[in-house]
This record gives sequence, structure tokens and C-alpha cells, in this order.
Amino acid sequence: MVMLKAKSSEWSKSANTDANGNFEFNAVPIGEYSVIVANPGFVQAAQEVRVTSGTEPVVHLLLRVAVANETVNVSAPPVAAPIDSATPITMVSRTDIQRTPGAVRANSLAMITDYVPGAYFTHDQLHVRGGHQTSWLIDGVPVPNTNIASNLGAQFDPKDIDYLEVQRGSYSAAFGDRTYGVFNIAPRTGFERNNEAELILSAGNFYQTNDQFNFGSHTERFAYYASVNANRSNLGIQTPVQQVVHDAENGYGGFGSLIFNVDPSNQLRLVTALRKDYYQIPYDPFPNDVENNPVNGQYPSIGLRDGDHESDALVNFSWVHTFNSQLLLTVSPFFHYNRADYSSSSQDYPVATTQNLDSTYGGGQISFAANLPKNNLQVGLYSFYQQDNALFGAVFNDGSGNLPFADTEHPNGNLEAFFIDDKFTPFSWLTLSAGIRPTRFSGGVSESAISPRFGVSAVIPRLHWVFRAFYGHYYQAPPLITASGPLLSFAQASNLGFIPLNGERDEEHQFGVTIPYRGWTLDADNFRTNVVNFFDHNNIGESNLFFPITIGQALIRGWELTLRSPRIAHRGQIHLAYSNQIAEGGGAITGGLTNFSLPSGLSPLDHDQRNTLNVGGDVSLPWRSYASTNVYYGSGFHNAFPGQPYPGNYLPQHTTFDLMLGKEFGEKFSISLNGLNVANRRVELDNSVTFGGFHWNNPREIYAEFRYRFHY
Repeated sequence: MVMLKAKSSEWSKSANTDANGNFEFNAVPIGEYSVIVANPGFVQAAQEVRVTSGTEPVVHLLLRVAVANETVNVSAPPVAAPIDSATPITMVSRTDIQRTPGAVRANSLAMITDYVPGAYFTHDQLHVRGGHQTSWLIDGVPVPNTNIASNLGAQFDPKDIDYLEVQRGSYSAAFGDRTYGVFNIAPRTGFERNNEAELILSAGNFYQTNDQFNFGSHTERFAYYASVNANRSNLGIQTPVQQVVHDAENGYGGFGSLIFNVDPSNQLRLVTALRKDYYQIPYDPFPNDVENNPVNGQYPSIGLRDGDHESDALVNFSWVHTFNSQLLLTVSPFFHYNRADYSSSSQDYPVATTQNLDSTYGGGQISFAANLPKNNLQVGLYSFYQQDNALFGAVFNDGSGNLPFADTEHPNGNLEAFFIDDKFTPFSWLTLSAGIRPTRFSGGVSESAISPRFGVSAVIPRLHWVFRAFYGHYYQAPPLITASGPLLSFAQASNLGFIPLNGERDEEHQFGVTIPYRGWTLDADNFRTNVVNFFDHNNIGESNLFFPITIGQALIRGWELTLRSPRIAHRGQIHLAYSNQIAEGGGAITGGLTNFSLPSGLSPLDHDQRNTLNVGGDVSLPWRSYASTNVYYGSGFHNAFPGQPYPGNYLPQHTTFDLMLGKEFGEKFSISLNGLNVANRRVELDNSVTFGGFHWNNPREIYAEFRYRFHY
């Protein structure tokens, strides 16, 4: 008998071997597991294995004849990386999130930026591999979204995540509409609970608190998990000066997960999520600052008192049907609603701006998987309908004589994508992959794309080094945003023109190697992404009306390195993520509202940072206590205004140090103390114009967290 048991919960499956001693498990969520083999007269054997999307980990276990007093033999540390995939993957567990300083807060993305090379947070937006657009998935099902840089809040509360799988390029054809990062989460399900609840409370400087109540349980056939959360702070988004002025934020949300195993062949899953957030938009209160110069100020914000209201709702249902040990069908209808309302005080100077945008998505994904002796085939269809409602308005308080206006737009669109992807394993050490993803989009424009993907991975025998290479194309559908009537007249009066947005088209080359050694894993890769119609954003004149734009071309290339250790001496573990990256764009503006063109040739994009490094780790201490840390280094983002006041083409380099100390008191209570940017080193991160102007990194934050667990 063979049992597959999750390391983070009581989820398990069992199977019997065939006459040749082979066994298979289907429909296994991403995560870390133990494979346990037991047979009368033999020593029970176990091996740990890591499961990632679209892969088939192979485990070899040798049973020895039992003698007196022998127990379980754990044969190896976790499998470090899939050997049948060309995709570089970073896996972050619930334990990693809980022991990363600041990572459990509702709007934190430290679970990504601390572990994923080339991932950083600047002008209040996550950037990965030189771009904005990323995909969030739940159990492999995408959360549809075509908007760009419209939201400040995170998609999910990290406290509701069991595992986060981050894919960095080289995607199979099953992934297709957001190029720069794919974040696939396995949510908490209740299999880790037995009628157990948890209360999380925190408090710190800037009057911050980040609280949650969650509960869950399971039987053999049914599992449930639910949570509610709330947060607030006087330090919300990045400020345009060192001082924190007009920067409060607050929010609340909920999450729910239900799993019902109808019978061994059918499983039903339901995931729901809701978030509402509010952010004050900070401003520069000093009239003599270079930004506020009334003649040639870079971004005068002293007269603005703005705010941003956001909400997001998601319902995702899946039916998973197993025909046999080789064939699997997943049907997943979904609904997603997203809203971002940017509003101003009526007395804002020079312009009081209103920009409200809500997007409603309805659709689904159907996928069929066949795991054959030498092939792993995936075929499917992904489609959604989108309806947007947008309001743009401006009141001119600058004495210009311009009349106030309000413009409403109601665009709609739809997308259909078919995908087929196959991994062929002619030899145990070689996997060849090929796929294609035809996509049709209809909205402000109608266009089609065919995206082929090819990959190879090869394992060096005995060393177990995995070499991989990939070539592929991606298509990203454009936002539905458009301009007409008073808005278009205002844009034209500001010497702007409107060009319909087309989709972004990307060509990616990538190669890399994964080197495991005694539980350590070193991964290195090189990538090059050629882009046509690169998505970015720009504001209209001196207003806070932001519109997406497309730049004629972009070239993003770099080297990445990650290092993860095993549990050293059963106490400590370290991680490292490094990126050397160049993000450049050039050519004409091919879509959106704009009055400029980039210099001839390629020049750095506003979020171009050449070197990014994160080093961290955690260690278990005596008396059930622990410590963890992370050190971040950035070489500096592109300088939009050389000499005003910073010389050169790049802003100053910067380093921050985060620290966390925690202790458990029995099984019910635990406390932790978190310090972020402990040395309080401040620097202007970037001087691009979004959400309040320029952006400094956050000051030192210190907060304590209390957890209480109980049964009901």
C-alpha cells in the first residue's frame, strides 16, 4: 500500500501498486508531500516530494526486509525541482510566509519580492521581470484581469495561502495572457484543521493593525475553511517625500474554501474571496521642493487631497473528474468583479480629478489531462466576457477657464483561447515539450494571435543536474479603456491624441540549470523578452487621470539566480534571490493617450533596476522560539530627471534589513515581533508619476503579532 500525505495538512490519498510495483496519484494540488510505502515483512519507506503545476514527479523507493525494531526510513530530502519542465519555479509555503518579516499582512507582497528574483515593488506596483502584468490563479484556474496598474491592494490575503507557486517565464500553453509572472496559489482548505479556529491580532507604529479570524475542519469527504480580516495604518502607499503625510489606509475582506469529495472519481471545489480597501494619496507639503516648483515643477502635489477606494470579489467553482489513473477533466466556471475609484477634493489645485473604473468578468476554463507512459498531454479552452463601466471627470481650479467635465464609457469585450500542450519523454532523462495557444480578443479592437511554445529539459545522470531551454510567444489582451466626448476633447486640449490599444505580443528565449546538492538547490537562468506594444501607463497633463499606453517595442533581458538550503542541523534554512536585469523601451507610442515619443533606439524604462538581491533565512531557537531575517539590496531605479537633484541616469542604491523574533507558548499561543527597514534607511526609489508623484521607500515599521488557536 502507498500513501501520499501532505506535509502541511491531513490531506492524503492511498493506492496499491500494480504487478510491477508501480503506482500513480492524480489531481494532486501543488505543495510538499510524503510518499509512504508499507508492505508486511518489509521496512516502511518514505520519501518527500514537491508537486508543481503540469509536472509528474517520479519517486523510486526500495523496500528492505524488516528486522526487529526497525522503523520508517526516510530516503531523501524533497525533490528540489521538476525534471520534466522547462519552467523556472519558486515555491513558497505557508511556513515560509509566516516566518518572513512582514509577509502575513493583508497587503504585503513580501512572499513574492523576498523569494523571486527580479521582483520588486516601486511606484506602488509589483514588477516582475521588467513588466507590470502578472496572472493570479487558484488551483490552476486564472483570475481574469485585463487592467494595468489600476489597483493598489493585493489580490489575496497571504494568511489564506497554503502554497504559492511562482512561474517565471517558459510557460506551457495552458498559461497565456500575462507574461511577466504567474502566481498560482493553493489556498488553505481545512484539511489542516480539526474543528480549529485561530485569532490573529497585531499592533505597531503608525497606528497599524492587521487582524484575522479563521476557522476550518474536515472529514474524509468534506473540508471547509473561512476567514475574515481587517487592517488599517497611517502608512499606506509610498510617499513622495520622507515625511508621511496624508497616507492612511484601511481595509477588510473575507475568504472561503469548500471541498467535497462526492466519490473517488469526483471532487467539487468552491473558492470565494472579497476585499475592500481605501488609500489616502500622499502629497509633498513643502512648497520649495523641486517637485512643487510652480513654473517647471516635476509633479506639483501640494494642492492635492485625493483618495482611492477599491473592491474585489471572486467566485471560482471547479468540478474535477477522474476517469482513471491516466485521464483527468477539470471544469471551472468563474466570476470576478474589480473596482477602483480615484476621487479628489473639490478644492484640489490645479485639477480635481475623478476616475472610477469597475470591471466584471464571467467565464470559465475547461481542461483535459492525459498522463500516458511517455506523454503528458493537456488540452483546454479558456474564455471570458468583460463589461467595464468607467467615469472620468475633472474640475479646473487653476483659473484656466476650462469648463468642468464628466465622461462615462461602457466598453465590453470577450476573449477565447484554446490550448494544447504535450510533454514527451523518450528517455527518463529527457523531456521535450511543445504547445500552441490560439487566442481571439474582441473589444475596442478585434485581433487574433497564435502563440507557439517549445521547451526541453535534460537530466545529467548521477549528478541530477537539470538543464532546460525554451522558446515561445505570448499574447496579452489590452484593457478595454477608451476615450470619447468631453474626455477626448480635454485630452486634445492637452495636446494629447487617442490611439486604440492593441494587445501586447512577446517573444521569449530562456535557458537555465538547476543544481541540487545534499538538499541545497541552486537555480540559474538567462532570459530575453522581445516585446511589441509594451504596456505602460501615463497621466493626462497635471491631472491624476491615468491611462494605459503601449510603447512600440521593449527589450527585457537578464540573469537570475536562486539558492535554497535544506533545514541545516534541523534548525535553520536560508534563501537567496538575485537578478541582473535590463528593461528598455523605444519607438513610437502605439496606443492610448500620449503626447510624447521615446528617444530613438532603446532607453531605460522607469522601473529599470539593474541589480536586485534578497538574502534571508530563519532559525529555530531554544524554548520554542525562532528568528528570521531578510536583507534587500537594489542598485537604484532609472532617474527621470538627472541633476534634479540626483546626478546620473540612476537613483541612489538602497539596502533594507528586516527582522522577526517569535515564540510559541504551548499549542495555543504564539507571539512575534517584526521590524521592517530596521535601520530606517530612506531613499527616493523612483521619480515616475503615479499615485501622488514620486516615491520614497517606507520608513521603519515595528509591530507585534499575537496568535491564539482553539478548538470548537
